[in-house]
Amino acid sequence: MKGLNFLIALLCLCLSGCQALIRPIAGDFDLDVFKSKKELSPQAKKLIDEAFEGLDPNCTVDFHVHAVGIGAKGTGAWVNPKMGDLFSPKKYTKYIAYMSASGITSADNVDGEYIDRLVNLKKSEPRLGRMLLFAFDYFHNKLGEAVPENSTFFIPNDYVIKIHKIYPKTFIPVASIHPYRKDALVELARVYKEGVRFIKWLPNAQHIDAMDERSIKFFKEMKNLNMTLITHTGHEKAVEGEEFQKLGNPLKFRKALDLGTKVIMAHFASLGTCQDLDSPGAPDQSCFSLFWRLMNEKRYEGLLYGETSALTLYTRIGEPLDKLLENPKMANRFVHGSDYPLPAINILYRTGQYVDLGYLKEVDRDAMNEIYRFNPLLFNFVTKRKMRHPKTTQRMSNIIFHGKDLVSCLGKK
Repeated sequence: MKGLNFLIALLCLCLSGCQALIRPIAGDFDLDVFKSKKELSPQAKKLIDEAFEGLDPNCTVDFHVHAVGIGAKGTGAWVNPKMGDLFSPKKYTKYIAYMSASGITSADNVDGEYIDRLVNLKKSEPRLGRMLLFAFDYFHNKLGEAVPENSTFFIPNDYVIKIHKIYPKTFIPVASIHPYRKDALVELARVYKEGVRFIKWLPNAQHIDAMDERSIKFFKEMKNLNMTLITHTGHEKAVEGEEFQKLGNPLKFRKALDLGTKVIMAHFASLGTCQDLDSPGAPDQSCFSLFWRLMNEKRYEGLLYGETSALTLYTRIGEPLDKLLENPKMANRFVHGSDYPLPAINILYRTGQYVDLGYLKEVDRDAMNEIYRFNPLLFNFVTKRKMRHPKTTQRMSNIIFHGKDLVSCLGKK
């Protein structure tokens, strides 16, 4: 309890004293989303309407949304106190940036305020559809013991299940279970009975080797239950995990796919270099190239999917996005993910860069910026709908934004 009180005290200080410094790079939007909507220009409204053309709002799905919390009002969520350490400026700034991007204004109700913000973003544009809301398990050591001091944050499975039950038409619960846990298979069966059909991993930050025997057992049971894994691939910068970057290698999930487990690889493994595990001794390659190798293996059709979050980040835009746009026949293998609250960190997304590289028309730039200030989650969606290949002008196919065989449409079982 002392740790929570300390964190709340720090948050109060930061939200009052640091907001003015952080806001220009994270959270530079209007918190009153409904008032902001009324002030949208005709051009912005036109872009939004165009973005939803050809889509069924009952079927649109965002496959990558994080729950955020510090345990306020008994949610069970937790953030490592090191994130609020003034003597660790990098972690401290990152933490305050996330709070600002999440629209948090009250340190007494961080968890609830974050969910309220997400619900209001959806209410302001109901056509956005549902969001897969992520739990997040602790870092575990090789003995299967949770190691909070090596973890950045923790979001309980029961919390996202509870939020889903309160807002069933807005959120789909995604549990997070470390496969090294002694109760991993028991917990998997438990959340399955609660209606969970997706599991979230971030191997680099959680210390999960997908080739470990315990992971293989976990995959087998997921296959038996017809559950789907959503896993980070490639290097990871948003959460601590530098010494375990090799665990984000897409090829580590080949065994899971061979077992018939469905795997959604977040971010197209669009950052960093990875070892070519298929050819021991060969030079390291871009993690993305190894992901793309798996995508082109016919035996993994219907099992392997690529998820689009981070592809429009200013540090990653380029080859992965181009490959997606150049292969419209593979669109049924791609799903949309926002990675919210990242889209609310405006320094990470640069409409000027999109225009300069030819992905976006100059005439649309001001309206896109306006949409960001209104609703950052919608901004991420509209950006992906309006982007075109600089040479072919190909845009993302409609099917990318629907749940396909992974999530049924609202009203259908």
